Amino acid sequence: MKPLIRLFLALCVLTELAGQAEDRWVYLENERLRLGVNESAGSVIGWFSVVGEAKNLLNTFDVGRYVQQSFYGDEDGSDWNGKAWTYNPVQGGSWKNEPAVLLESRLEDGVYYAKTQPRHWATGALLREVTMEQWLRLEGAEAVLRFRMSYAGELTHRARHQELPALFVDAKLATLVVCGAGEEKWKGAPLTRLQPGFPNEYVKVSEPWAAWVDERGEGLAILFPGTSELTCYRVRQGHERADCSYLAPIRTLALTPGLVMEYEVVLAIGEVNELRKRFVERVGE
Repeated sequence: MKPLIRLFLALCVLTELAGQAEDRWVYLENERLRLGVNESAGSVIGWFSVVGEAKNLLNTFDVGRYVQQSFYGDEDGSDWNGKAWTYNPVQGGSWKNEPAVLLESRLEDGVYYAKTQPRHWATGALLREVTMEQWLRLEGAEAVLRFRMSYAGELTHRARHQELPALFVDAKLATLVVCGAGEEKWKGAPLTRLQPGFPNEYVKVSEPWAAWVDERGEGLAILFPGTSELTCYRVRQGHERADCSYLAPIRTLALTPGLVMEYEVVLAIGEVNELRKRFVERVGE
């Protein structure tokens, strides 16, 4: 049965983000889940919860958080708050909270589509040679997210780790759960529980999923077919909004003229062992 999808619009003022005075949110909702995007920041995904619950599992402290596309190229002389940076198109905007530009959006037949012109994370420049698109839909107890990045620049960059996508969640989800490298895929191997520090750590996985969970083993999981490595960290400074847990499935590839990168991931909420069973059923292995 096709789920009923309802569209909600909400306006709110975020006083902590100087570059974003007013946010425009669009929500997809069915009988199980609620998924929200911020159209004032490149339509990045900033809300994910069980329907009817007030607790959002995602972190939206600045436009570099959320769930979103981010790609990396060569060193270009840019500077991120005193740190040398690289060419870095980010779907949400820049580190100074200059939002990316939403070019187009629509909701048709239960699918939310958006096309965005990203900004350079360090410089804030609008990168007209890059477009980022997404197609979002809810399927029962899962959110299916399809992303596409098109690079029309003239430069050939060297290969780098690319976030596919970046995922920032509530810091209360403090434990990262994976099926580690070397374990037999989808055969019920023991799960590994990690508590990453800062800065980035790298983790190889045998099953293409990971979950951030609380002390009860409940939280948010992401399925990322075709990827076997992720990067992760935790920010813990005692600030309720700024603290977060982060991961990104990563692949190594280069931004080259004419490149179109497309991939799909799945988000789900629940107890980690149940989420794993659900992913086994989904991928059919």
